[in-house]
Amino acid sequence: MVPHPSVTLIVDLTEGSGIAYDTQGRQERGSVVVGLLPGGLRAAGWGVGDCLQIRLEPATAAAVLGAAAEVSGAVVPLEDVWGRDARRAEERLRATASWDERFAIVAEILGRRLDTRPAVDPEVAYTWRRALTGRGQVRVDRLADEVGWSRKRLWSRFRSQLGITPKRAAQLVRFDHAAHLLAAGHAPASVAVASGYVDQSHLHREVMAFAGLTPTAVATAPWLAIDDVAWPALTRPLPTPISKRSRVNGRGRA
Repeated sequence: MVPHPSVTLIVDLTEGSGIAYDTQGRQERGSVVVGLLPGGLRAAGWGVGDCLQIRLEPATAAAVLGAAAEVSGAVVPLEDVWGRDARRAEERLRATASWDERFAIVAEILGRRLDTRPAVDPEVAYTWRRALTGRGQVRVDRLADEVGWSRKRLWSRFRSQLGITPKRAAQLVRFDHAAHLLAAGHAPASVAVASGYVDQSHLHREVMAFAGLTPTAVATAPWLAIDDVAWPALTRPLPTPISKRSRVNGRGRA
């Protein structure tokens, strides 16, 4: 699984032994929460089964799960986070074979939890969404100015509530944008320019750091191949190429 800028819930609806996950030498089974940057994560199982994948913005996950920073860098059983509610949710979802009904059930469960739990600081949520809309190319100092906080305070609150620093969050968003352009068939050199990397070697280092794969290997990653099918609203438009002349201090301008 290629890293993604979201906290991911995978609800295992498979009968029997279910899906097994392996990350950093640790194994889990069944329904899990995949935090931001869990490391090298592999999923496997026997036979045919169903699972439901839910992506949550980290700021939303903090309210829905009651945790975001706590699951960062890890894969944990959903039951450890939701307790008995995890098993009840699985039973409700297994009881119907209609995906439309399953989606409605999930929306109801998430909405109810979202309404009853405190969210992260508005400044933290704003900073995350600005990183997303800016495709990871907005400087932390500028974001601190926009929310009226010092850089130190923004760094501290963001990390304590979401589990990573604003800079690392921006790097993850930028990687995700680049990975999808690679999967769409764009050459690494043009992806590096369009995504705001200094050059192709910078892109190569970042992709290796996040995915443990070269840009060429990421372009054929199975998880990315189905992304635009599973998440049609998130389909990335092809970017307008950015010329070398438009670059300032080694950073591409969107």
